[in-house]
Amino acid sequence: MIKKILVANRGEIAIRIMRSCREMEITSVAVFSEADRTAKHVLYADEAYCIGPAASRESYLNIENIIKVAKEHHVDAIHPGYGFLSENAEFARRCETENIIFIGPKPETMDAMGDKISARIRMIEAGVPVVPGTHENLKSIEEARKLCNEIGYPVMLKASMGGGGKGMRLIHNEDEVEEAYTTAKSESLSSFGDDTVYLEKFVEEPHHIEFQILGDKHGNVVHLYERECSIQRRNQKILEESPSPFITEEIRKSMGEKAIAAAKAVGYIGAGTIEFLVDKHYNYYFLEMNTRLQVEHPITEEVLGVDLVKEQIKVAEGHPLRFRQEDLKQRGHAIECRICAEDPQNNFMPSPGIIKQIIEPNGIGVRIDSYVYEGYEIPLYYDPMIGKLIVWAVTREYAIERMRRVLHEYKITGIMTNISYLRCIMDTPDFIEGKYDTGFIGKNGDHLLKEVSSTDEEDENIAMIAAYIDYLMNLEENASPNATDNRPISKWRAFGLHKGVLRI
Repeated sequence: MIKKILVANRGEIAIRIMRSCREMEITSVAVFSEADRTAKHVLYADEAYCIGPAASRESYLNIENIIKVAKEHHVDAIHPGYGFLSENAEFARRCETENIIFIGPKPETMDAMGDKISARIRMIEAGVPVVPGTHENLKSIEEARKLCNEIGYPVMLKASMGGGGKGMRLIHNEDEVEEAYTTAKSESLSSFGDDTVYLEKFVEEPHHIEFQILGDKHGNVVHLYERECSIQRRNQKILEESPSPFITEEIRKSMGEKAIAAAKAVGYIGAGTIEFLVDKHYNYYFLEMNTRLQVEHPITEEVLGVDLVKEQIKVAEGHPLRFRQEDLKQRGHAIECRICAEDPQNNFMPSPGIIKQIIEPNGIGVRIDSYVYEGYEIPLYYDPMIGKLIVWAVTREYAIERMRRVLHEYKITGIMTNISYLRCIMDTPDFIEGKYDTGFIGKNGDHLLKEVSSTDEEDENIAMIAAYIDYLMNLEENASPNATDNRPISKWRAFGLHKGVLRI
């Protein structure tokens, strides 16, 4: 039995894992960089230890330091979360060597599926459809140009070890091949330490749909249905929902079966994701496998009623899956918005700084996975995502209505965020009607930014009013104890509000 888990991560995912640990009466151990000494995951954990300077490569990516903490404090298992070392086969092997349980798939599975060329070959052998393209590393610009002409434009050039849109270039014609090849290889080498690239036929008007899978050590595999992840900016997901408003029941059943076949082909253990591209004619193709928990896993938990972290831990302990495929049914609809410290009006530049005030929404069907608090300083060293806002409702229409409401209630001051941008997405006809694909931002981007600009101006006015209320409240709280009338000031009266009309 696992009694103590070290979470080799930070931010909201570290807290989310620790919450499941607490419910299971498992001791949680946090590790943190010097920049994260006051981070919420450090405060929430049962134990916490510093593993190095702010830079990720010296802390959250430092395998030796993490293993040292795990051994010194008698940890049974390590949960990597997502990002950082979550798909690092070397890290998983090191855990095995030190007799520490790695909560995730086998290192061999990571090797097989982390290399996209190898993954394509495995999927073809398993009967899973893949996008037409090359199966080997491109060796020169001339070879890339020749193959692009054979496949037919547009073509996508991809890094074999890539992820998150890095090392990926869309080529529309022969004139773009040389620059795309050169920049993709350079970006791949700097991001992943490997410059292997390959080509795929670009699927036009695609939907990015992924299936959550779960496998145990006894050969059992189930899928937990799909997530629609097509709203993306620069190949990075912004918003996800489940079920997909696009695919049919017939396609859902077929894709689910292929997702299970893909997982079984590599002996998958734990929670993972099979990602597909689906064209407008409902033809679908394997894109990649993520051998870890996904950022967007909460919407699957909401529509399935399954705690994926608890299932990961149970599988790591050697337990068989507690349900069969026929036991799993989708219920209702869930939407997740990624809350980021970034400025939509300034090309989405990260906005680190101190959070002065935060008002989080609540109510039925509302979940917030976040790691920030008032007075917390967001460091500039890490990803700008500071939390995830998730809603669930009985129908998609009601879920959209709920998300609109909670995004309106969500207030963060002191930094710039993308909350107003997400609110505008909720009001965009293509999204409301469920008629969108990965080209959504390209089609609606200018309109969204224009709407954000007017929304931000309104928010600024509200913020000024709120600041004046706060000023009056401070006057009241600091009033002289000898005053003849110490009755509380009515916030409405002090503000000149009467019958909903503001009088200043």
